[in-house]
Formats: sequence, C-alpha cells, structure tokens
Amino acid sequence: MGSLVDQASVTPASQPQYRAVLLFMALGMLFLSACSTQKPVVQKPRSDSSQIIVNVPTDVKDSGPAQDVDVSHIPDAVPRKEVRTRAGNKSPYKVLGKTYRVLPTDKDFVQVGRASWYGNKFHGKRTANGELYSMYGMTAAHKTLPIPSYVKVTNLANGREVIVRINDRGPFHKGRVIDLSYAAASKLGYLKQGTAEVRVEAIQPLDKVAVSHPAAPQLPVAKGAARTDLPKAPAPQNSAGFALPDNTFLQAGAFSTPAAAENLRNQLGELTTLPVKVIPPSEDALYRVQVGPIGDNLVLMDLRSLLEKNRLPSPHLVYD
Repeated sequence: MGSLVDQASVTPASQPQYRAVLLFMALGMLFLSACSTQKPVVQKPRSDSSQIIVNVPTDVKDSGPAQDVDVSHIPDAVPRKEVRTRAGNKSPYKVLGKTYRVLPTDKDFVQVGRASWYGNKFHGKRTANGELYSMYGMTAAHKTLPIPSYVKVTNLANGREVIVRINDRGPFHKGRVIDLSYAAASKLGYLKQGTAEVRVEAIQPLDKVAVSHPAAPQLPVAKGAARTDLPKAPAPQNSAGFALPDNTFLQAGAFSTPAAAENLRNQLGELTTLPVKVIPPSEDALYRVQVGPIGDNLVLMDLRSLLEKNRLPSPHLVYD
C-alpha cells in the first residue's frame, strides 16, 4: 500500500482523474481504519450445533443499572437435573488465541480464585447456551464447567454465599475464574471493588427436584445479604436463567418431500400445544419442520425429552 501512496504523492493533484484516485484511496483508508476499531462482542450461530457463543472482552466499560438497586428479593438458583446438550459445551474451543476444554463432569469440583461480574454490556444478549443474559438473574460464566452446572460461590472476605447456575463462558481476563451476574455480585458485596477472592463449589441437584415446568420452589436469599431501602431490581421470571430469544425454534427434521414433512408435523402436533409448521425450501430443496417460537429453556428441555421418548429425529435449535 505504501508504494501506491508514494506514486500518488508525486502526481499532479490538479488533474481531475488524479484527484478522484486520491479521494478513493482516502475513503478506503478511512473505511479500513473504522473497521479496525470494531471488536466482536458475541458470535451468533444459526443453530446450537454449529459453534459456541462467546462473550469476549472489549474496550467498552461494563456497568450496572443507572442507580443502585435492591436484589435481596431475587432468589438463588435452585439446582435441578438438566440434560446437557451441545449448546455451550463445544470442546475444545478457542477464545483470543487460547484453547479451552470443557470438563467431562462437575462432580467434586472446587476452585479458589478471583471472581468478577458483568452487567449492562451483555444484558439481553445470548449466553453460551443460547439463553438471554439478565444481570438481575443468579447466573454466572465459567470457562470449563459443563453447561449447565450449579455452584455455590463464597466471598472469602465476608463469608457471604450465593448459588448460581452456569450458563455462559468466561471470564477471559487473566487471573479470573468466574464471572457472576450483577445481582450475584451485589449479594456477595463486591460490586464496588469489581473483583473478590471466592471459593467455587459445584452442587449436585437433589433427586426430589423435578425436571418439569414451572421451576421448583426457590431457596432463601444469600447469607449475609441485608435488605435495603433502595428500589427493587426487576426480577427475571426465573432467577436461574432459562429465558430464550423470541426467535428461537426447535427444528425437528428436514425432508426432501412435503409429504414426509407433513407427516412429522402431524406427529408433533399430537405431542405439543406449541405451534408446529413446515418451512418451504429456500436455498435448498428441503422442507423443514419447526416447533415454536419457544421462549423458555425449561419448555424446550421438556420438548426435547418428549421427542426422545417418542423416538423422533434428534432436533436442534434454529434462530429465525
């Protein structure tokens, strides 16, 4: 590129054609400069089988809500049995040039290290398993624990404890082991410091906690978390996460003939009250059978189990 600039610099700029060349080059360099300042925040795959969604560090400073809020009414996540899928569990995966491998199990997992928190920067964006992140939920990001996992996090400086559900990947800053939601960090009392030394212990769900919708009764608020006179934070429908984007569908099959697609649609219609539709071919010659939209991952997990019990084709998520 340097040789072109040198050639242009000795060309009589008063001639119209050369002025046009210089203008084109200047605009091109401006465009390249603008692109170089953009850093990816979220990778969004079309389905849960293609790649992991990863929130990576950016130059944008994170923050909490505009004013301090009371989160004491938001219950801890309740450990429950969940079927782990490919969503969020691709292994190995690479972020910022470093490779990570997801642990085969969370049993007996204990870790001591630095916890951070994340808030507005990713609020409303998709987590690694495709759910919507709420900074008011009791969730967390971890680099290697299977998704989902439930962990008890203890602030070693003050003894406060919370239980959160792992549904995201991170933190990818050096020296940090877990990234808690704004609400969880607030309960542990380290919002202003930004980080805290914590112990992370995996918790196995009790057999009596049913895998069904709605969620089981919630646990009490964190030990040591005092109620305040601050305005109450908006509590998510489920503090453990589970909210899905509005455009989430479960694709149950793809067929070369409309008759085969209609046959599966009829079978699904007898198993669920959710809308089931056949999508006509677009770029290829396949008729796709999709269920949804589905806004709750608990409903989605129940539907997956139902399809498996009826020995129907293995489905995957798509985002319309």
